[in-house]
Amino acid sequence: MEQLLYTALFAPLVGSLFAALFGARPKMLLTGIVTSLLLAVSMVASLVLLSHVDASTRVHVTLFDWISAGSFSVPFGFVVDQVSVIMMVTVTVVSTAVHVYSIGYMDHDKGFNRYFSYLSLFVFSMMILIMSDNFVGLFIGWEGVGLCSWLLIGFWYHKHSASWAANEAFIMNRIADLGMLMGLFLIYWQVGSLQYDAVFERIEFVAPSVVALIGILLFIGAMGKSAQFPLHTWLADAMEGPTPVSALIHAATMVTAGVYLVIRAHPIYEIIPQVGFFIASLGAFVAVFAATMALVNNDLKRIIAYSTLSQLGYMFVAAGLGAYWIALFHLMTHAFFKSLLFLGAGNVMHAMNNELNIKKMGGLYESMKVTAILMVLASIALAGIYPFAGFFSKDKILEVAFNEGAYVLWFALFIGAGLTAFYSFRLVMLVFFGKKEHEKNGVHPHEAYTYVLMAMAPLGVLAVIAGFFEKGFHRFVTTLLPEYSMHIPHSTAYLLIGGTLLIALSGIGFAVYMYGKKGGFPVWMEEHFCYKLLSNQYYIPQLYKEGIMKPFTTLSAFMWKSVDQKLVDKTVDVIASGLVRLGKGANGMQTGNLSTMLRWMVVGLVTLLVLAVFYRP
Repeated sequence: MEQLLYTALFAPLVGSLFAALFGARPKMLLTGIVTSLLLAVSMVASLVLLSHVDASTRVHVTLFDWISAGSFSVPFGFVVDQVSVIMMVTVTVVSTAVHVYSIGYMDHDKGFNRYFSYLSLFVFSMMILIMSDNFVGLFIGWEGVGLCSWLLIGFWYHKHSASWAANEAFIMNRIADLGMLMGLFLIYWQVGSLQYDAVFERIEFVAPSVVALIGILLFIGAMGKSAQFPLHTWLADAMEGPTPVSALIHAATMVTAGVYLVIRAHPIYEIIPQVGFFIASLGAFVAVFAATMALVNNDLKRIIAYSTLSQLGYMFVAAGLGAYWIALFHLMTHAFFKSLLFLGAGNVMHAMNNELNIKKMGGLYESMKVTAILMVLASIALAGIYPFAGFFSKDKILEVAFNEGAYVLWFALFIGAGLTAFYSFRLVMLVFFGKKEHEKNGVHPHEAYTYVLMAMAPLGVLAVIAGFFEKGFHRFVTTLLPEYSMHIPHSTAYLLIGGTLLIALSGIGFAVYMYGKKGGFPVWMEEHFCYKLLSNQYYIPQLYKEGIMKPFTTLSAFMWKSVDQKLVDKTVDVIASGLVRLGKGANGMQTGNLSTMLRWMVVGLVTLLVLAVFYRP
């Protein structure tokens, strides 16, 4: 089994290195094929490990002693247990589909080879993150996915918008990572180890206030990676990268890392339920906050991005309230239908000559039937309609909130469910049905390559059936994660499910009616303050620009001109010029004349004698 672990972990790295060999050369189809095959090998190895791991069996290996300094020792070790293997399967299944899809999507791009090198390295970094048996390894993978996201978001670096978005994501995550790093320092200070087993065994003996601080600091890191408010603005801007990258970031790698961290560190958060409730409250806020922005946005990819932000809020609600296995279940099901939505959006972009405004599309169903069907299936799953995957995982989260007596959180998630259904089918109606607005621009849409659609098909199947794995999933992961007990009566649970289904169906029906029958809302509504508020992201990016970026730029300019140039540089110049003058003055000592040198020797001798007489230690 150790060989399977190494295969699952290192196959993406081998693919990345192979593609990197040809990074500067013109497109080689072989790089896409080889990296995709190696991802498939990693997926198969992960699936075999999934069948091997059970309540009493896990695979734990140590390659070598990694860091050893005094009492601080961290081995280069990896563990495959019930949580990590679920993540491994999720990551590799989605990543394999994305790799195969990318062969067609990036077909005409000059950076084809470089792209696949970055993409496979992204997956490898995520595998390091989820398979490591200690917090240091997790942090290395954490920073690795941050680096790869920067490379891929800014892949088309000749575009200013792409470079800016990559830098925004990178810098915002570095801010959050400082919090996480402080949390890791505090863990080692209190526990004396960063190995998961040792930390989780000893954490109960640490003062509750310190544990609370550790939990907060770790969650700050999770806020950055999972784009939780107020560190959320980078996620929508990250759409500047190639669309398959968006699918990978939103479904299997970057943003899921924050949720995984909270789930993995559940022994810490179980001790501090007050911090957990804060996490849940923030998650519920983000669930509605992001959904409202998706309601009015016309950018195809940004709508789906806001959807991811909203669904991450749902996951954090479950994790914050102690239902860790449910958070992990929603993470898995969400990965399948969200990646499918992004890949479908990539097909639409290619068909529309990279047009992203959904109001300039319409009627694409006739030309793109398979893509339309797959995106409709993914949208139904996202809306949480039975029997699709999203129904089973998302409804469980609402039940958890109700079960905990957190009725405000439940109501927020309930409203979020209706908003999700509406904006999902608003997108579907404006893109695939209704009036063919694209004809005005002379666009002739076409379906994607057959193998591209075949790469999407497994995700479509999983978006439909993944929810039926709930009972087996529950039995499997709760051998490691704590069980969560529902106390609400079955009749109440059925009412909650019925109410959520009803509001979701109402959202779908309203979207179909407004954009199918009515042709959308009146134009005058776009001048309304509420519409402008939502379309401008509550003016938060502008607030950051005016309240943080501009003052920081002004301060930097002041420090450069007034402090650095006038004070620091002038001080250095004065010292340097003084030394030059002193050197020139001392030139007379080095004439080479024997008489002069003897006189200086006498001066030195007298000085030493004076010091010897008057100095008493």
